[in-house]
Amino acid sequence: MDFPVLIPFVEQLGFELVRLSDGEAEITVRVVDALTNSFQVAHGGLTMTLLDVAMAHAARSSNFAQAGLGPGVVTVEMKTSFLRPGEGLLRCHGRLLHRTATLAFCEGRVLGEDGVLCAHATGTFKYLRALPAGAREPKSLQRRLAGSGSD
Repeated sequence: MDFPVLIPFVEQLGFELVRLSDGEAEITVRVVDALTNSFQVAHGGLTMTLLDVAMAHAARSSNFAQAGLGPGVVTVEMKTSFLRPGEGLLRCHGRLLHRTATLAFCEGRVLGEDGVLCAHATGTFKYLRALPAGAREPKSLQRRLAGSGSD
């Protein structure tokens, strides 16, 4: 399944969106050499990015009925606990715990290929229609079109 918005960094890492439903998201990634640390296991940055993206998609999925899943989200804060090394195919489940008009509170879990918990996170996300950047000019989401490319 395609991600609803273009995120070049996520594509570069090889993330695959498996499921996106009301308040939940599931994303997988295969740990390859380029994504490991000096112990040859999943780099913590990979694991945290996986958690961040899964929780953000869970937050956005509450707008499932809106075109393009409604507004985007940005991470306000995130706390991650690493429980064991990630190897092989990692599966991340993001879940929306609570939302207000402007904020989403989520949790995420990364499971190893054997189904054992590798990492857990909680995060707070802010709903935004555009993100002021650079010279404070708003940047819109890069939504995917049906077919190739994005607008």
